[in-house]
Amino acid sequence: MRASDTAYTALQEDILEGRLAPGTVLGEVGQSERLGVSRTPIREAFSRLIAAGLAVQQPGRGTVVSDISLEDVDRLFEVRIPLETQAAGLAAQRGAPEVFTALAEEFRQAQRAPEADNHYQLAARMDEAIDGSLDNPYLSTMMANLRVHLIRVRRLAKDRPERLAESAAEHRDICLGIASGDPQMAEAATSLHLRRSLAYISELRQAEPVPSP
Repeated sequence: MRASDTAYTALQEDILEGRLAPGTVLGEVGQSERLGVSRTPIREAFSRLIAAGLAVQQPGRGTVVSDISLEDVDRLFEVRIPLETQAAGLAAQRGAPEVFTALAEEFRQAQRAPEADNHYQLAARMDEAIDGSLDNPYLSTMMANLRVHLIRVRRLAKDRPERLAESAAEHRDICLGIASGDPQMAEAATSLHLRRSLAYISELRQAEPVPSP
């Protein structure tokens, strides 16, 4: 792996995991020393972060980790809802029913004892199962790029147990819809889940206190 790829992967992971918070200034010298690579690969990594929307260039500050605003969330879901709805419908036509039936049962169990790490691992497995069913590399690539940003959006959800339980039930219904082989059922369950998720995150952000000037 090239030094620039190594630097980009490390910086991307740090941003997605919250170790580099929104607003953090990414200095070339500091990141070069921290990651053990020269400044040229760091500059290349910064350019890729900016292109991916994970960082921005600010006058007088340099490269800064980008924020996720409520407007950003709305824009992401404008893309997410049609893409994931279409993917669920295709998975219902092309996927292995037994895979999604098994996942539905795991989500049913997770609903009884909601726990964030387990929930997101299950959701990732469902995403992988859907991707593996699509037989459409263009759609898979678009969804993979989108999910990078959705990892950051999930941090806004604050993992409330009641919402995790509701989300587990919604994921179960998606899996059951796909397993049934009925594209309309799978699409309807996916759309309902995503719209509820957007409404929940929007309510949380609007309820946050406005910082004092």
